[in-house]
Amino acid sequence: MSTRKQDFGTKRSSGGARSGSVIPFRHTVNSGSLRRGSAVLPSVLTFAVIVASGGLLLMIEKGMLNSMETPPPRGNSQRSDYPRQARHLDPDADAESQILQEIRNRTIRTMCGKKNMPHDVWTLSPLARKTLLQHILVNDEHRFLYCYVPKVACSNWKRVLKVLSGVLENVDVNIKMDHKNDLLFLSSLKPEEIRYRLKHYFKFMFVREPMERLLSAYRNKFGEIKTYQKKYGAEIIRRYRKGQTKAKAVTGDDVTFAEFVRYLLDEDVERMNEHWMPIYNLCQPCAVSYDFIGSYERLESDADYVLQRIGAPLHVHFPERQTWYKPVTTETLHYFLCSLPQKLLRELLPKYILDFSLFTYPLPNTTTEYCRH
Repeated sequence: MSTRKQDFGTKRSSGGARSGSVIPFRHTVNSGSLRRGSAVLPSVLTFAVIVASGGLLLMIEKGMLNSMETPPPRGNSQRSDYPRQARHLDPDADAESQILQEIRNRTIRTMCGKKNMPHDVWTLSPLARKTLLQHILVNDEHRFLYCYVPKVACSNWKRVLKVLSGVLENVDVNIKMDHKNDLLFLSSLKPEEIRYRLKHYFKFMFVREPMERLLSAYRNKFGEIKTYQKKYGAEIIRRYRKGQTKAKAVTGDDVTFAEFVRYLLDEDVERMNEHWMPIYNLCQPCAVSYDFIGSYERLESDADYVLQRIGAPLHVHFPERQTWYKPVTTETLHYFLCSLPQKLLRELLPKYILDFSLFTYPLPNTTTEYCRH
């Protein structure tokens, strides 16, 4: 299969940044609160420097931000009207999150303001729109839309939705998650119903470092799930492993990470399996004005904010990670990326560049010096 390249935009938009992409602060941060939370600032500044030297610098080098005006500040910085005392949030963590949200918000506004980027759900291609609507879950009682991203705690969020709709008694019920039944998808609604909810409901999604998410999918699907080994693993081995082109007895349970990456390089991002499709293609953050974009790295605090924002009952909490869950550690990601032929990594990154850039994740460091440690 031939690789289709995404157009990341090289022309300046005449209309400026899209104001609808603004992600509101949780509450106004004044100078006093920042001084009280000054302990978090060094890490935030470090983060900003890393971002500037990573995805954003790459965009500048490619001319994507040439002559781009600085995005204006948010139009509304008022305190949200929901009861903050209902759920106790760490004020220092809250302040840091607001700064990170603003960095991400300005990046999204800048990139999505480009003329050739989608600005509405209905301007997407039929395939892109179908993918998006099939990944947005609806809760009418609490008036919110959630775009789920596989390998970014989406199973736990689906548990929360089922508790809110009365299907499950609580999020800790020990049952296997059914990812389709008892859930309302935006794709099942009529166009006018879709438009109304996109305009009036609170919209959120969660993101994760792109390569960490990819590695998590690889380890889970090819290391544990027989159906994926049979459907994808066997085909990958026949296609990319020497001497296995016509082999019949291929189980697909020993796909290497390099073979998986070679497979991804030949895949069209719009037709990928959802577990490794870029987050951008799943949730279309330029076409949908998300009110909040949470991070897997800040899952607990960001999830608490969302639950408070949607007015979830106090007994509804975000599930804790299962004891069997195997997290992708920094060391594990370092090992896999440094073991990968660097030519493959350089070819892979462009497929996920919008995930790195829009959500302000630095590009992975796989220099010889770094990988030596």
